[in-house]
Amino acid sequence: MNKWIEFLKNNDFTGIKKYIREGADVNEANENGESVLASSLRYRCDFDLIMLLIENGADIWDFDEEGVTIFDMAVTYGNMEMVKYMISKGVDVNSTKRRSRFTPLMAAACYGRVEIAKLLIECGADKNAVDVKGISVVDFARKTNKKSILLLLDYDENAPKNRNYAR
Repeated sequence: MNKWIEFLKNNDFTGIKKYIREGADVNEANENGESVLASSLRYRCDFDLIMLLIENGADIWDFDEEGVTIFDMAVTYGNMEMVKYMISKGVDVNSTKRRSRFTPLMAAACYGRVEIAKLLIECGADKNAVDVKGISVVDFARKTNKKSILLLLDYDENAPKNRNYAR
């Protein structure tokens, strides 16, 4: 995986293309189960490099040992092109593999990915979803002080039910 990481950190399209031709496994994963494709999102590689991996067999439906999916990674790292691509391939915007039931919209809320959150909501993301601890999308946006996300979620800080929350 070290060679992959070197290429990904440098966003080296040509190097990766050559490495694939030499027989490199595009679905290789590190000790935590994070795949090459997931790492390409973490290292914020260009979309054409990501598509090169996909066109050569990288599994867009992969997830790591914690249940973090490729879609989750795209949301977390703000890769709108990949989010749109996966939605076009039929990803369920409410689906989660995480035991915590932390959804893609919750990730968008935590990281302040406003445009991605808008898209997820337009595609049917559940604004009222809660994780296993009962923490909602609004709670995540509030805790991380993402006011632009709170606006998307129609949060009214003056509503009686919201007055006791930390702001």
